[in-house]
Amino acid sequence: MKDFPPVDLVGVGLNATDTLIPLEQFPQPGSKVHYSERSTQPGGQVATTVVACQTWGLSSRYVGKLGDDDAARLHKEAFRHVGAETQIVTVPDASSLHNVILIDPGGERTVICQRNDLMVLQPSDLRREWIESARVLHVDGHDTAAASLAASWARAAGVPVVADLDDIYPGIEDLVANIDYLIVSEDFSCRLMREPNLESALRRMQSRYGSRLCAATLGENGVLAWDGTRLIHSAAYRVPVVDTTGAGDIFRAGFIYGLLRDWPLDRQLDFSCAAAAMNCMAQGARGGIQPVDAIENFMATTARHESKSSVQTLD
Repeated sequence: MKDFPPVDLVGVGLNATDTLIPLEQFPQPGSKVHYSERSTQPGGQVATTVVACQTWGLSSRYVGKLGDDDAARLHKEAFRHVGAETQIVTVPDASSLHNVILIDPGGERTVICQRNDLMVLQPSDLRREWIESARVLHVDGHDTAAASLAASWARAAGVPVVADLDDIYPGIEDLVANIDYLIVSEDFSCRLMREPNLESALRRMQSRYGSRLCAATLGENGVLAWDGTRLIHSAAYRVPVVDTTGAGDIFRAGFIYGLLRDWPLDRQLDFSCAAAAMNCMAQGARGGIQPVDAIENFMATTARHESKSSVQTLD
């Protein structure tokens, strides 16, 4: 049996090819709008996080599924370019996932996601040795069954698990039960816990599932995190926003980078916010990934949005 070398990060989850279309005005139902340019770039939640971490000097392995089309070749070249190892399941005669992303004049993106059952990563596609040789496992919830199996293997091997969750997929609670660092979208915890107050939802989620940390990313309001004893709010940085695509993925990459550097939680969250903000200054999920020293200089010189003193204000 082939031995798989230890790596800092293994990512199991989504990749997607993004067609980005900036618009001068966002379309209303039944309307017709014009655009002057478009671009096609690699993206996807976990794939983008892996690329960012590898760019910052961490060793990484990406596990995912692709077709045998030009999009698959684009993704493989992107991983090769940064030096990330891949364990990719190829589906013959199939198209890889492709998203269309509309970007409004303020830089906010709207994602039109493709569904393709052939591209669902299955538990049978995974190998345990891919997971157990990591220092950290990162998953999203899209292919829930595969993510749950990978997380259970990591938990059994003592490998901490970070998750990027944005929707209540079937079987999501089995996955959440094996997550150490649960970083979710703004409304995920409220929907999962059926609790309208964000602070209460984070506290209840951490208590129920035993995560080391539960955090919600809040866009220009930064991030709110609960570690079981402390509630921490890290304010977002003020930047001219070109495109918010990939901001959450880069935030998770920043968190993982800080986790593997044993940084205090406050510094982890600040670095993550800074990395995400810089990515918003360029187009595409990975267009604004900057070197670590540039991010740290940005943190020292860039103003931030006003820090919210209470969760009620955020709500």
